[in-house]
Amino acid sequence: MNKLEIQTDRLMLRLIEWTDVEVIHRLHSLPETDEFNTLGIPENLQETYEVITPWIEANNVAEIRNYTFAIQHKKKGEFIGLFGLRLGPKKYNRAEVWYKLHLDYWNKGYATEALKAVLKYGFDVLKLHRIEAGCAVDNIGSAKVMEKVGMQKEGRKRKILPLQSGWSDSFEYAIVEGDVRN
Repeated sequence: MNKLEIQTDRLMLRLIEWTDVEVIHRLHSLPETDEFNTLGIPENLQETYEVITPWIEANNVAEIRNYTFAIQHKKKGEFIGLFGLRLGPKKYNRAEVWYKLHLDYWNKGYATEALKAVLKYGFDVLKLHRIEAGCAVDNIGSAKVMEKVGMQKEGRKRKILPLQSGWSDSFEYAIVEGDVRN
């Protein structure tokens, strides 16, 4: 089992484990965190188990290409969310990130702090050229997080996200090595 951890002042990002299934299930079961998520609310713990099985398997290969981190609050020791970093084809040297935080931790800078740390890991350790992310156009909080760290809005994909409320457009963001990171 890989033991990768990314530390910030307030957070620890570590690869998810089987023992996280219940806290991940609770996170995925919150209507507020599901509003802009395409996964949907799981019907039961077994469904969450099935969702995270490939994530945990991907975290346990020799050369990880699809990282899924649990975000933990250092001081409280609490699970506060998830963060994903999925590497694309090696030729393009790029990755995509995603994150989901428990609503009790919204608007406190945690998503920004986690994203900064993962960008640093991606560029400084993995030597990536480009890191991308997207968000539903109505997900203003997520868009602000990406802009705060220096990601640039590059475009809009039409009707690509199947949300509970219907099909949503997505704003596409990216940052490349050499860009100013805030």
